[in-house]
Amino acid sequence: MSVTAAQALVDQLESYGVEYVFGTCGHTNIALLDALGPSPIEFVIARHEQAAAHAADGYARASAKPGVLLTHVGPGMMNAVTGVATAALDSIPLIVISGDVPSYYSGRHPHQEVNLHADADQTAIYRPFTKRAWNVHRVQDLARTTERAFWTATSGRPGAVLVNVPMDVFSRQVEEYAGEYPLPGSATPPGLDRTTAERIAQTLLCAERPLIYFGGGLRDPGAQQSLSALAEHLDIPLAHSLMGKGVLPDRHPLLLGMPGFWGLETTHEYTKGADVVLALATRFAETDASSWDPAYTWTFGDRSSAPSKLIQIDIDPAEIGRNYPVSIGAVADVGDAVRAIGAAVRSARPEPLTRDGLRETIATARRAVFDTAREDGRSDNFPLRPQRILADLREALPDDAVLVTDVGWNKNGVAQCYELPEGGRFITPGGASTMGFGPAAAVGVQLARPNRVVVALVGDGGMSAQLPAVPMAVEQGLPVIFVVMNNRAHGTIADLQASSFGRSYGCEFTDAEGRPYSPDFAALGQSCGADGYTVTTPADLSKALADALARRRPAVIDVPMVNEPVPTPGHWNIKDIYRGSFAG
Repeated sequence: MSVTAAQALVDQLESYGVEYVFGTCGHTNIALLDALGPSPIEFVIARHEQAAAHAADGYARASAKPGVLLTHVGPGMMNAVTGVATAALDSIPLIVISGDVPSYYSGRHPHQEVNLHADADQTAIYRPFTKRAWNVHRVQDLARTTERAFWTATSGRPGAVLVNVPMDVFSRQVEEYAGEYPLPGSATPPGLDRTTAERIAQTLLCAERPLIYFGGGLRDPGAQQSLSALAEHLDIPLAHSLMGKGVLPDRHPLLLGMPGFWGLETTHEYTKGADVVLALATRFAETDASSWDPAYTWTFGDRSSAPSKLIQIDIDPAEIGRNYPVSIGAVADVGDAVRAIGAAVRSARPEPLTRDGLRETIATARRAVFDTAREDGRSDNFPLRPQRILADLREALPDDAVLVTDVGWNKNGVAQCYELPEGGRFITPGGASTMGFGPAAAVGVQLARPNRVVVALVGDGGMSAQLPAVPMAVEQGLPVIFVVMNNRAHGTIADLQASSFGRSYGCEFTDAEGRPYSPDFAALGQSCGADGYTVTTPADLSKALADALARRRPAVIDVPMVNEPVPTPGHWNIKDIYRGSFAG
């Protein structure tokens, strides 16, 4: 039976288990939208393509399924660039389907075609950050290309892909989809061979001061359990990257916390003092590694008398040795690798190892961090201190709540001093550190986890950047709680500029008279059909949170906050380059 390619594509998406397609309409994709209409797949309209991309990203992070994004030609798919790149850099599987100009007009610069100083090829815009970008030239290739896109996005190191479809292709006739291009039923990721596992096990057993450092790639619960079991058997301290927050509960007795610019003093004592570091699914990002300066965090390859040896395991071979020289490098699925190393360790040493005083030292240091944050959070100053906002959130939210953050205090402060309970989830834009990620991503998270409390904890800059997230939540009937930490500034950059240049020009929001200015975010929420709360006293935030949690409706809570820098025990070269001390 013959159907349109759009209908066949929708049938194929259904067969892959797609529940939602996020995006915006345009003349190049309405044939696909029309085919989506009667299908069980729900189209989530976002009003702006960046919001749609972040929502699809949030859905993918929370559901462990790929996100699907639909965009329009030219400005539509270009508006989505920031959101798609954010997903790509955090290894989130995202399939972008973009409409393009009619194939028979390509290169003639029809309406909205990307074509000026080069031949028409809007896929070139996405190639620097997607795993693969396809141009569908023939209608017969659409199904095969779609299967390749889903497989590429979800296999190996996950990431974003683009399928670019001329608008006329959607309307052409093809045979109905009959499962000719199913996704592989199962695929075994690369494992760690026994010899390498035993070598790593012996290296850890012989180490005097070993450390395990893990990133956000440990997403599988089984892998997380294996990591905990390995560390506990050998009594090895653990540190996590920004993206690794939440892989293990903050109360784990061996967990030091985060290193780097926003890391902790005690963590740096262990990172600099380790003789062997087992690094799992982490790329040693600049802020996590104190700009790779051995004086602060890691000493791999350092010319000191006792540099650390690095064992690095990652699914992506490009990450092995990218930023530091390795003693042992392995390309493998980290879950499989940790299980194999654990088995080799227990075979060589069945009885658990104990390091005198280690757990007590870690417990004392962690209590100091969390107790200090709680004590700072008792402040009744108004506008509220950021620690008070985090303390009120921690007190009000259920343990399994999902915190979706943006950039600034809401990201760095939470990663540093918010005690995430077991079952809690922390979702943040790591690779691109994208302002505006939080509001729309939280909508996607809530779609994926409808029964959990989802909080978009964002600054006023991030909220202003993604206002379409509020009507999107209202239209979908999603009880996302948008908590706006409102300091009337791009606060982190204002602090950086003030410390470097003595003023924060261009970073603070003012009206025409130069007075501090902010939109009324609570009124904005109400105008969109959400509940709106304006915090005017220190006690108001707890009351607003309690009410929003009870009502289970979309809610915007506007929280005036003092502009206070996140403590930075580590180092980031961005603080130095403006003082003329940049070392290339």
